[in-house]
Amino acid sequence: MPTLKDVENKIKAVKKTKQITKAMNMVAASQLRGAQANMEAFRPYASKFSEVLGSLAEKSGEESSPLLVPREEVANVHIVLCTSDRGLCGGFNTNLIEKAEQFAAAKAAEGAEVTYSYFGKKGRDWGRNQGNAKVDEYIGVVGASFGFNVAGNAGRKLVGGFLEGRYDEVYMVYSDFAGMAKQVPTVQQILPIPPIEEVEANDEAAPGDYLAEHICEPSANKLLDDLLPRNIYVQVFKALLETSTSEHAARMLAMDNATKACNDMIEELTLMYNKARQASITADLMDIVGGAEALKG
Repeated sequence: MPTLKDVENKIKAVKKTKQITKAMNMVAASQLRGAQANMEAFRPYASKFSEVLGSLAEKSGEESSPLLVPREEVANVHIVLCTSDRGLCGGFNTNLIEKAEQFAAAKAAEGAEVTYSYFGKKGRDWGRNQGNAKVDEYIGVVGASFGFNVAGNAGRKLVGGFLEGRYDEVYMVYSDFAGMAKQVPTVQQILPIPPIEEVEANDEAAPGDYLAEHICEPSANKLLDDLLPRNIYVQVFKALLETSTSEHAARMLAMDNATKACNDMIEELTLMYNKARQASITADLMDIVGGAEALKG
């Protein structure tokens, strides 16, 4: 049985750990508010952008841009893996890496060569350990404050690689923020740009509701030349915002669980300490009583 001093030292250590996890929980909560606000502000823009792009693509046809045309043979697949730079966020990074690993294995089984670009140290470090072919890495982006230029720079390299024939398909693996307790690892194809589904009218919509008709000036083809690459930048930026928000939510939940675990450990150790202290007092009393009886004899 551990001594009183050992149990007391362990209680102090767990209390210090609890202070750290509680502080990290508060920091994650503060960062989450800003990241979630940015993500929710960008979602309507991305949705409207896709709607306008879909209308233009429908007018121009698939052959209007090479970014819309699928390759006859897919020999090179590029995966952009978004993870965090730091740990202590539960299974957040593990789930993303497993999703990318499974998807890459499926593409390799079809005979495609897979290369990677990484957002975040955790994905980059995993790629190094696995010996994956790395094209690019972006550190210090996910979980931090970043602008649209980050997505623009990365998107231009992806578009250039696709047009030059180095990539036949490009996919992003990121975490979709579905709620505080749910972050879904997601694979999204960004090149060639998949067919943009037409917005379906709501069955309960009023008879006068209609989809907006966009008047193009200049022509739809010329607008697509500028908007299609920008669509890639928008998708990359949206994925980074979703992943960043998911990371803070996952870390907040993980630190909250760690704080609760510390409370449980403190209760168990306090009970153990009281039992050990009571046993020590009982032993001392037995020695005193035994000595008194010996003196009487």
